Amino acid sequence: MIGAMIGDIVGSRFEWSSSKSKDFELFASGVRFTDDTAMTVAVAEGILQSLDTDDEEYVRSCIREQMRLFGNRYPYAGYGGHFIEWLADPEMGAYGSYGNGSAMRVSSAGWLFDDPFTTRRYARLSAEVTHNHPEGLKGAESVAMAIFWARKGKDKAFIREYIETEFGYDLSATCDDIRPDYSFDVSCQGSVPQSIIAFLESDSFEDAVRNAISLGGDTDTMGAMAGSIAEAYYGIPEDIKAAALDIIPEDMREVVRKFEAVKAERAIK
Repeated sequence: MIGAMIGDIVGSRFEWSSSKSKDFELFASGVRFTDDTAMTVAVAEGILQSLDTDDEEYVRSCIREQMRLFGNRYPYAGYGGHFIEWLADPEMGAYGSYGNGSAMRVSSAGWLFDDPFTTRRYARLSAEVTHNHPEGLKGAESVAMAIFWARKGKDKAFIREYIETEFGYDLSATCDDIRPDYSFDVSCQGSVPQSIIAFLESDSFEDAVRNAISLGGDTDTMGAMAGSIAEAYYGIPEDIKAAALDIIPEDMREVVRKFEAVKAERAIK
């Protein structure tokens, strides 16, 4: 979860001015948290409120409530147009989006459960409140499952094969293949596989984030997706974690503390 927030914050200053380079200062002047962090926190709080229930509508309602709460608390975080409409209208339901918002906010689902079925179920439910297009669901489930298998100690070859087999993404390209012609793409199908490749090609948490951001495009969201998987695989250096936590407000830090406490209580590995 914190990995997603770090990727978001570091990538925030490159979204409209990507240099296509891995050589940049992580927490330079101008970085900020965006909608990726706000919604990552919101989904985490919603899932924490609805753990281990068979009532799927209750899970969706908890996530929906927290997304609207944090979204309206931080209205200038950079949400898309349809999502802004959804935030403003409590009666508005899911709107068929296949945008990568479903995948950038899902990381808590990848951490809180000890079996793949439940992990995929909560990932799907977290997407369904807004992004109920098949591609939106697939994006959320694929990132959650990459996190799940990474924290379970599976190697990158296993993770690559699982994601390709289960979700149909082509993960055969390299970052060097993608980078020259890649441009801004907020769809799941146009950014999730690229972000997973950024993780697969990395040699550390920081390298995964740098890989994703260096591809260009929707850099905060791609940093969030790659960072969320890399956290589960590598862990996060304490200095990087502390720098990101200093940037987010106290109500978000409180959710992070709660999330980490529940993880420890459930002995999640």
